[in-house]
Amino acid sequence: MTLLLAPMEGLLDFVLRDVLTRVGGVDRCVGEFIRVTGSLLPDRVFYRYLPELRHGGKTLAGVPVRAQLLGSDPVSMAENAARLAQLGPEGLDLNFGCPARTVNRHGGGASLLREPERIASLVTAVRRAVPAHLPVSAKMRLGYDDPSRALECAQAMQDGGACEIVVHARTKTDGYRPPAYWELIAPLRQALRVPVVANGEIWNVQDALRCRAASGCQALMLGRGMVADPGLALAIRSADQAEPAALADAAARLDATPQLPWPELLVQMTRFWQMVCQDLEPGQRAGRLKQWLNLLRRRYPQAQQAFDEVRVLTDQRAISAWLARQP
Repeated sequence: MTLLLAPMEGLLDFVLRDVLTRVGGVDRCVGEFIRVTGSLLPDRVFYRYLPELRHGGKTLAGVPVRAQLLGSDPVSMAENAARLAQLGPEGLDLNFGCPARTVNRHGGGASLLREPERIASLVTAVRRAVPAHLPVSAKMRLGYDDPSRALECAQAMQDGGACEIVVHARTKTDGYRPPAYWELIAPLRQALRVPVVANGEIWNVQDALRCRAASGCQALMLGRGMVADPGLALAIRSADQAEPAALADAAARLDATPQLPWPELLVQMTRFWQMVCQDLEPGQRAGRLKQWLNLLRRRYPQAQQAFDEVRVLTDQRAISAWLARQP
């Protein structure tokens, strides 16, 4: 399988991308969306969202990172895409899936799923604005209120020149509430000429296998599941190597114990904290570690005690001292 790391605003930024790709198993990342509102953004904005541009468009572990743009004006999107392309990303991705109210109120993200013709014009404009060798992909949800126009939207992306489409298997209205409707991706995959990637509610190996079976996709995008279990991509790859008859047992075994043991995770957490202290504003630092520990509680029993201890800390030195005390 091909395994991609999802873009998640305010969570899966360059710091966590660095850590998760060091753990291994990820083929490609997509950065947090860069919002385009009508003007040509200065280079510093692109570098802020995607520092990997300074390293050949790859994380320090060598995993390619595709830059993501979000906007609704074809001219402005094309101008910014052309400038961004000059900075050397692995490729460009267009966001048609963000469910945030502020984004949708201004005609971006998932709100465009009500207007396939506008999707086509946006993708076409970006595709024409960047060099032919540069991949342009798109990420969508199944729809805004319902999935009735999902195929029409996906075909608009394909016809506009998208070389790959990631489908988050929920509508904008669904938000992030389970379940994800993986089976609704299958008709899109069958109808399209370009590769389709399945995304949504993949928390463990068994979820990944069920998603693959229901959607028919050989490529999956991991989001919160990978943040909660940094070894998830490695575990999925291990299961994928098992004989078909033993696949279910292998998945259950891999889900029983994290691929990344807690002591090794603490090493990565220390690196994460060092990068947070180096690259983020002081007021953001403690919250970022607490945010990650909160999700890690889903997978690691040790994370509950760690979260309880760190939750009351706000001083950077106190958190650094806490990490230094961990076995």
